[in-house]
Amino acid sequence: MAAAKTSLTHWGAFRARVADGDIAAVAPVHTSDPSPLLGNLVGSVRHRSRVTTPAVRRGWLRDGPGPTDRRGADEFVPVSWDYLTELLADELRRVIDTHGNEAIYGGSYGWASAGRFHHAQSQVHRFLNCIGGYTFSRHSYSLGATGVIMPRVVGTHDNLFKRSTEWQVIVENTDLLVCFGGLALKNTAVNDGGTTAHPARDALQRFRARGGRIVSFSPLRDDVDGECEWYAPIPGTDVAIMLALAHVLATEGLLDRDFLDTYCTGYDRFERYLLGRDDGVPKSPGWAEPICGVPADDLVRLARRMAAGRTLVTVSWSLQRTRYGEQAPWMGVTLAAMLGQIGLPGGGFGHGYGSMNEPGLAPLRCRLPSLPQGVNPVRTFIPVAAISDMLLRPGEQFDYNGLRLTYPDIRLVYWAGGNPFHHHQNIPRLRRALARVDTVVVHDPYWTPMAKHADIVVPSTTAYERDDFSGSHTDPLLVAMPALTEPYAQARDDYSTFAALAERMGVGERFTEGRTAWQWLRHLYRTWAEQLDFEVPTFDEFWRRGHLRLPTQTGLTLFADFRADPQRHRLNTPSGRIEIFSADIDGFGYPDCAGHPKWYEPPEWLRGPRAARYPLVLLANQPATRLHSQLDGGATSQASKVQGREPMRMNPKDAAVRGLVDGDVVRVFNDRGACLAGVVIDERVRENVVQLSTGAWYDPADPADPDAMCVHGNPNVLTDDSGTSSLAHGCTGAHTLVQVEKFVGEPPPVRAHEPPVLVSEPDAR
Repeated sequence: MAAAKTSLTHWGAFRARVADGDIAAVAPVHTSDPSPLLGNLVGSVRHRSRVTTPAVRRGWLRDGPGPTDRRGADEFVPVSWDYLTELLADELRRVIDTHGNEAIYGGSYGWASAGRFHHAQSQVHRFLNCIGGYTFSRHSYSLGATGVIMPRVVGTHDNLFKRSTEWQVIVENTDLLVCFGGLALKNTAVNDGGTTAHPARDALQRFRARGGRIVSFSPLRDDVDGECEWYAPIPGTDVAIMLALAHVLATEGLLDRDFLDTYCTGYDRFERYLLGRDDGVPKSPGWAEPICGVPADDLVRLARRMAAGRTLVTVSWSLQRTRYGEQAPWMGVTLAAMLGQIGLPGGGFGHGYGSMNEPGLAPLRCRLPSLPQGVNPVRTFIPVAAISDMLLRPGEQFDYNGLRLTYPDIRLVYWAGGNPFHHHQNIPRLRRALARVDTVVVHDPYWTPMAKHADIVVPSTTAYERDDFSGSHTDPLLVAMPALTEPYAQARDDYSTFAALAERMGVGERFTEGRTAWQWLRHLYRTWAEQLDFEVPTFDEFWRRGHLRLPTQTGLTLFADFRADPQRHRLNTPSGRIEIFSADIDGFGYPDCAGHPKWYEPPEWLRGPRAARYPLVLLANQPATRLHSQLDGGATSQASKVQGREPMRMNPKDAAVRGLVDGDVVRVFNDRGACLAGVVIDERVRENVVQLSTGAWYDPADPADPDAMCVHGNPNVLTDDSGTSSLAHGCTGAHTLVQVEKFVGEPPPVRAHEPPVLVSEPDAR
């Protein structure tokens, strides 16, 4: 057994002991609140779901590229690395020569590695740029609506997280935390660049000890860990609640007009809507109560408490992952602006506390090393959650953020390091969309659902089979990530794959710049160090130590500079101020996104007509036992399963009505699809709500049928594939209406983590 080595994941630094080429044991380092997700690492390098050889879908190898409904149901043929490189280079050249680089979609949305160099998206985008570019995506599934609306309201969305009010400032100054969408600690284990510090749990304990209070609006009681005042509204009605609170502030003279006049624009336009002066409907607590199910008197009392002390209004990311998702963060900013505490220590607005381990952490005073991706000559893009629309509707025009865009005609999808069958809504529609293109290429260490729907599968190394280093913009440590073991079977790192492809396509020197992967690590570190205004050790010394502590900016309060001097620190909005009313958005004339925050009745909610057929709101939130769908076959994730299915929590009353008990396998369904799940009865879940996390690997009962039931419990067979609005087209996969019934008979076996059938072909090389 080799000596233990230290490395980094998205959910924490760890020390690993390796035996027989696999991770045998792990222990957390650098954190007082380690994540249970570390348990998924044991046995992950040689897991049965690993892609062990380059492979090509049998039908593609026999018949050549073209649309087909066999993706996801076909056998695969193992081929040599040389042959795979030849096939892939020839297909890329064919598509470029025949259709142009715009016909390549470089998707690659995913969190495959925390590494700064072996970062799948960076590698594939650098390669595609070297061969002429690709159609790309903007924003993320997590923040599709926020990424568009917040720059128009406060001039940024990135700084809402990277320069958010620090936890220590909240501990010392905040009286009342009002959390829309809760503040789930399970999510604060994770950061996209890796993380070594998990301060949220301790911060909340110290906040409560000082006398701070938490009010949580969420259908799930455990969206706040520990003591809080819990309101369980009808899902999707948070904007109505915020409007009611704002109405009390406006009608009782509790709002800060000086702040609104000095730092905001358009409040008067919004107030006409709020007070019902144009539509005759005041957005009062009495108006909100039948919409949201929260007593009007409670809302009145809460509004008065918010105005009486230092209050931080927080909005989780989940609230903007629904239809009209732009409205929740916009209304959250508006409510905080009316209180007049934006820019004051412990007051104002926060977005994403409890959504990821980034808000509340001190940002670095320097940038981090990163792999240059080059320039993409292709300017065509889509919102990231519009993949199926793009593939199914080439040539159609659509609205987006004030622009009129056209979906390109994609012939080749190139994906590295991600699993859209976790992220994307309405999997049956996604499968039909992927069937339309000529070729799907996937790099992955594992036979994920996306890999099984590919034509050309490239076996990638895991982050534990290669040297790298990583860190986050809100974490104090840059961490060395030495390879823990040799690559398994025929797996190669993506850099080696792309270097060989680039060489075959005549751009080898442009891609590699004459460097090996190890030389790139040294080069990135050295060029980064040369631009710093403080001393760091040599690369060799950093690698020997295993980590490097970097300076951070402590004591931050969001928008403190703007409050101190609104002229010198103007926001990057047309007015330079907070835009409660946006003339630009108003001018777009979108029927689903007005010029100020507004209540829109969602299509998937308990008060709508659709609920007569599907009377339960399914919350498809992030899992507590894995990151997205990563390492779903790991021990921590598998221990949560019920009869091998993803657990689905439901209220005891809803279970009793359906004759269900803990451990039952149920069919969860609507008119879009169905899946099996395992029942967990939990009174912490609101009545008429079920919670089924995303990330269970999609496993259709009949792989040849796009509409087949998922036997493993992936909720995205049920979600609607529509964007948040014409403004952002963000993901709407957080809520969907369903019905639940007990599954009768023997449940089908779960085969999600089994490789596809591999067969030999006489002419395969």
